[in-house]
Amino acid sequence: MKPIFIFLFAVTCITACQKPAEKKAIINESVKSRIDSTLKSFVDSGKVAGVSALIFENNKEVYFNAFGMADREANVPMDRSTLVRIFSMTKPVTGTALMKLYEQGAFKLDDPLAKYAPEFENMKVYKGMDASGKMILEPAKRPITIRDITRHTAGFAVNVDTATVFGKLIKDTDAMNRKNTLSEMAKKLGSLPLAFHPGDQWAYGPSVDVQAFLVERISGKPFDTFLQENIFDPLKMTQTRFVIPATDTAKLAASYRRSDEGVLTRIPDSDADLFYFQAWPMTPGGWGLTAPIDDYNRFAQMLVNEGSLDNVTVLKPETVKLMATSHLSDSVTERMWLPSKGQVGFGVDFAVRLRPPASKDENNGTVGEFFWDGAASTLFWVDPTNELTAVLFVQLMPFDRVKLHKNFRDAIYGVYEPQVSGVNP
Repeated sequence: MKPIFIFLFAVTCITACQKPAEKKAIINESVKSRIDSTLKSFVDSGKVAGVSALIFENNKEVYFNAFGMADREANVPMDRSTLVRIFSMTKPVTGTALMKLYEQGAFKLDDPLAKYAPEFENMKVYKGMDASGKMILEPAKRPITIRDITRHTAGFAVNVDTATVFGKLIKDTDAMNRKNTLSEMAKKLGSLPLAFHPGDQWAYGPSVDVQAFLVERISGKPFDTFLQENIFDPLKMTQTRFVIPATDTAKLAASYRRSDEGVLTRIPDSDADLFYFQAWPMTPGGWGLTAPIDDYNRFAQMLVNEGSLDNVTVLKPETVKLMATSHLSDSVTERMWLPSKGQVGFGVDFAVRLRPPASKDENNGTVGEFFWDGAASTLFWVDPTNELTAVLFVQLMPFDRVKLHKNFRDAIYGVYEPQVSGVNP
């Protein structure tokens, strides 16, 4: 063989034989053991009654386990079929529904909400009380946009002292009563003054319920029907729903409240389950769904796969990217409790991690991750960098005072150690 051919053969072999460096897996046997011991410790210590977790990496299940009881009093273990109240983890589902209509050209994010919902025209902003005890109102500096309701900057009033005239008005209007239809909710909410000018602050509230109303208004279909046809059926989320049929009643986990003294008490079923076993006029966008862990994982897998799963496309990749990009400018400095989530901004119904944790006391995670949680301490996130999704199910109130989320994240990623002078300690 002539030298030139030997050279060309060698170059070709080197080029062809080189394999791209394989990405190091996050979930290995050591990490699995760490997750097991972490979750088990929360049950053994009595901090939670039961907990389950499901993790996929590179489109493969790499972890599932469940500990403790879904129903402690009935001795029913937490398992894969357990249904939980996902509360605000309903919100990303609603955002997905709205963004399907966005993809169809039904609206633009910076369109005024009133273009499609005149109920929100000519909004006024509450500025305090005058000497005679009347509310001082001023016209909103600009209309509420659809982007505002996707990122919680619309100005809707929340947590207002009901002893004040403004608070009493909100309470008496009762926009979020489950007996209201979404249209009735929108009419009542639109009649109330805003707490701040649109775009000025981040304040968690009924914005996502307005998204559900908008889906219903634009599509011409009941909100729950739109979800079923466009998200649940395509993704085979067969047990995700607002109303649990009688045949599945036993699958619903009990809900528990933890006192300041650390005692777990079952929330009476008559209170915890009032919404879930009958159809109400309200089908909220911000809460209300129940699901088993595999169903919600399919939703998360669709997102990590940029809008598709099992040859079914729910959203376009560019839409998922838009949803997972922070839409909060630095000028929005008042952000309620959002900073407690870490170094995050906010996209379309997700918190979006912008920077690594500032300290090891913050929840760990990967820059570019997007996530949300629920009032009963449920959690999910999508980590595109590592092609990882995690879903954590529990039924604990008040929201995660036991630091379950931080410990779960630390079990997966390791305890975060901030860099010092550009060097890892």
